[in-house]
Amino acid sequence: MSQHHAARLPLRQVWPDEFVERYRAAGYWRGETMPGFLRERARECADRTALVAGDARYTYAELWQEAERIGAGLLALGLTPGDRVLVQFGNVAEFIPVVCGLFRAGLIPVYTLPAHRLTELVHFARKAEASAYITAARHEGFDHRTLARALRAEVPAVANVIIAGDAEEFTSLAALAGDHQALPDDPDPQSVAFLQISGGSTGLSKLIPRTHDDYIYSFRASNEICGIDRESVYLVALPAAHNFPASSPGWLGALYAGARVVLSPGPGTAQAFPLIEAERVTCVGLVPPLALLWADAAKASSHDLSSLQVMQVGGAKLVPEAARRLKETLDCQLQQVFGMAEGLVNYTRLDDREEIVLQSQGRPISPDDEVLIVDDHGDLVPEGSAGHLLVRGPYTIRGYHNDDGANARSFTDDGFYRTGDVVQRLAGGYLVVQGRATDHINRAGEKISAEEIEDHLLAHPAVFDAAVVSIPDAYLGERSCAFVIARAERPRAVELKRWVRERGLAAFKVPDQVVFVDAFGTTAVGKVSRRELRAHLRERFVTEQQGGERNDPEPHDAVKQGESS
Repeated sequence: MSQHHAARLPLRQVWPDEFVERYRAAGYWRGETMPGFLRERARECADRTALVAGDARYTYAELWQEAERIGAGLLALGLTPGDRVLVQFGNVAEFIPVVCGLFRAGLIPVYTLPAHRLTELVHFARKAEASAYITAARHEGFDHRTLARALRAEVPAVANVIIAGDAEEFTSLAALAGDHQALPDDPDPQSVAFLQISGGSTGLSKLIPRTHDDYIYSFRASNEICGIDRESVYLVALPAAHNFPASSPGWLGALYAGARVVLSPGPGTAQAFPLIEAERVTCVGLVPPLALLWADAAKASSHDLSSLQVMQVGGAKLVPEAARRLKETLDCQLQQVFGMAEGLVNYTRLDDREEIVLQSQGRPISPDDEVLIVDDHGDLVPEGSAGHLLVRGPYTIRGYHNDDGANARSFTDDGFYRTGDVVQRLAGGYLVVQGRATDHINRAGEKISAEEIEDHLLAHPAVFDAAVVSIPDAYLGERSCAFVIARAERPRAVELKRWVRERGLAAFKVPDQVVFVDAFGTTAVGKVSRRELRAHLRERFVTEQQGGERNDPEPHDAVKQGESS
């Protein structure tokens, strides 16, 4: 083992023994692994179509073959089982075979989103101690090879860069080859299978270690709830690396069932509707603004969408009025989904009463999902009252990777995860989401930390102070609005937006709106917490809807960069 590996922080996700015993005895954890189930499907469903993406079609046997080729090729480059690998793809044919190849080789995918740029990639690479980066040459006009060079300059430990397409000086994904005999045995089902990224309520996203046992349980049980079987066709319309389209039940659930996965290059109706017709898609997961867009477009569409049985809506709250509009327009079952990359997932059931589907965000997957709803002091609220959601269970993590501060804030001493959501519980365990307790902006399902964006604005020489808040938006759910106190000379709003964009951040983090103010208008600002200040500004803005220089959001095509679980 190299020095670098010897010093590396181990990846762990540990439940106390009594819980391990309970979850195994209940049949949630069956000792399955990612490569293990993929190998089984390749045997049982060899000639069935596993994946459709652009012009590429893979049967289950071909997907497994390609996973073995990629896995063996990565080991031949000098990677060793346990190494962490940043993966950054849009919804393209290479993404799923690459992830399956990493699983096969015992390597650990670290999922990043197509929108992420240098700031985020450097953070993930350092936090995960990554030694490789796999991406496409270009995605939506952006050259990821340039990003790879910048990443390696910042984090030299990322020794291997593998590129799908024209690799230039890097390693070509298509040319990977190695000895299949070198591929390892299947991993320990309790070991970490991959690192998912959190929504991140403060600063940059945290890394979430998910184990084979816990994650497979979540999508296997989701299949049952969502009616996914071998005849299903699941459309991935949101970015495939997100937790929602990956596992609720997502493309992993579909592959587990022996169903067909169809990747849509983007979430727009022009891309998705022809695929629904051609592949006879039965299930899709969308964020609320997209679902409403689809419902409107479906009325006038000439495409045959009759195969669609279930439209799932999650990633952000679907308000009852919007749910009602969807129910009236759609010829399929609406299913509300409320979940998080850290674990807990809630679904309305396919046979629930209409009022439950319209009013609630569903109930937990598992009988062993323990849900507490508490007040600001940590005491249980009366049944039916709103409070902070705490949870522990067979697929909810017990800790983030390499982040002691976040773990102290996010987990109770007895292992409950503090989700940061404010919810109300209805009869039958159904949850109604009231909002976030933290200063999170949920922009079309993409979680943005107010604090992170404020830090970047404050770095601008013309900015004296800045507070970023969420403003209700009929289309995006929430949009971001930056209140800025300028120094001597006021910059233009467009200049500040460009400043944030050029600091290497994902485009969805650029404030939708910039409002200049002379002061934040609170007495004794020094004594007011940032949270109180943001609440005050949000309230004042929503009430007045005027003042300062307004820079209204661009037209809402921006939803293509905003989907999450």
